[in-house]
Amino acid sequence: MSHITIVGLGPGAFDQLTQEALTTLSQASEVWLRTARHPVVPHLPAGPAIRSFDSLYEEARTFEEVYATIAQRLLALGERPEGVVYAVPGHPLVGESTVTQILKAAREAGIPTRVIPGLSFIEPTLTALGLDALDGLQIADALDVIGSYYPILNPDRPALIAQVYSRSVASDLKLVLMNLYPDEHQTALVDAAGTAAETVVWGPLYEIDHRDHTPLTSLYVAPLPQIGGFEHLLETVAHLRSPEGCPWDREQTHASLRETLLEETYEVLEALDREDDDALCEELGDLLLQVVMHAQIAGEEGVFQMADVIAHIDAKLKRRHPHVWGAVQVADAHEVIVNWEAIKREERENKGEARAEKSRFLLDGVPKTLPALAQAHAYSSRAARVGLDMIEIAAGVAHIQQAVGTFLQAHAAEERGVALGEALFAIVQCAGRLELDPEAVLREANTHFARRMRYVEQAARERGVPLVALDAAERLRLWRETDGSK
Repeated sequence: MSHITIVGLGPGAFDQLTQEALTTLSQASEVWLRTARHPVVPHLPAGPAIRSFDSLYEEARTFEEVYATIAQRLLALGERPEGVVYAVPGHPLVGESTVTQILKAAREAGIPTRVIPGLSFIEPTLTALGLDALDGLQIADALDVIGSYYPILNPDRPALIAQVYSRSVASDLKLVLMNLYPDEHQTALVDAAGTAAETVVWGPLYEIDHRDHTPLTSLYVAPLPQIGGFEHLLETVAHLRSPEGCPWDREQTHASLRETLLEETYEVLEALDREDDDALCEELGDLLLQVVMHAQIAGEEGVFQMADVIAHIDAKLKRRHPHVWGAVQVADAHEVIVNWEAIKREERENKGEARAEKSRFLLDGVPKTLPALAQAHAYSSRAARVGLDMIEIAAGVAHIQQAVGTFLQAHAAEERGVALGEALFAIVQCAGRLELDPEAVLREANTHFARRMRYVEQAARERGVPLVALDAAERLRLWRETDGSK
């Protein structure tokens, strides 16, 4: 009867081979190995014909091709009346891509399968390091980590990363891990765990590619010494909102936190304007707290959870970047913006005719609660995306001059207000054309003005009189003394 039997050979020592595995291998007439480069292979029982897929590693361009080819051949071998026995290092379901592919294909083809467990690399590695796996241990494949730009790991938990089989892999791995961990972070390279050749070398993350590696090398990454995982922040906020938490935090609602959210946003902007990295780090944390608080409140109300927030923005980013996560080709940033607007229009239409009707205009998505200057900049930027920007700076300057002229000639307050508004909006358009952020430009001007004001006030104090007590000529003289540089 056709069948596939998959046997785990353990981490490498013959005495770690299970009795069930040994019996199965002894009774087989033929055994196929994913690789013969395993310490236990020379000690396998005599009798069965031993064959391996090692030649595929030299023929194929990638490991994925090797594993797919092995799975296809095993399926064909398993369809024979005598079936097939397939042996792999460690445990068949720990880091063995071929096994998961074989099991899936066998289910679809109706071929019976049997998996005989083996000791994986995990247990002897835990022994070598003196770790408890239930203490939050994360297990990952080095190739999976290398395939990302940011490690999907919780830095508050220990991590064990397998298949760090070469210096090249270790070098790529450390570059990804350094996006989450400091260069000096404590790690351990464990090789040949559970065998007579076992070694454990502790050292900083930046040194993990300074040593030789083998197919039996794995990397242990200790937790960060301070809290750094997003999940821990979620737990902290949930605790604050719990009956055992803080009365003030429990009383907060979406509405009560509105002003705090706005305040924290402006504090982030202030840190950016000051180019103060320490302050920015702290203020971004305060802003993140607001996001987590709103998500926690929504979760308690059964509306949505943080996972929904993350899923929504992640899907939106990928949907709006088809040139990154799709087949769309773009020539420059302008084409990215054109595609972005087209995708947003389609999203609005997919949300239903009623909502699409309300949002069919380009400027409808700009929040009405934005400060006027930021709103004007957003309006101008969106108009520019569809070609409704100024042809040239000269035209914008002429528009400003015209509006200022109207303002100076106007007598009615309402007429002056309209003209001044036109001038301000034209200035915002000019800023956009020059790729300047009018909010940042005005903040810089405010800072400069405040600096001059402090100079004048200090000068008056040094004279022993209040600033308001100085005559107009003296105040003007002190102002001019600042010369724009004090």
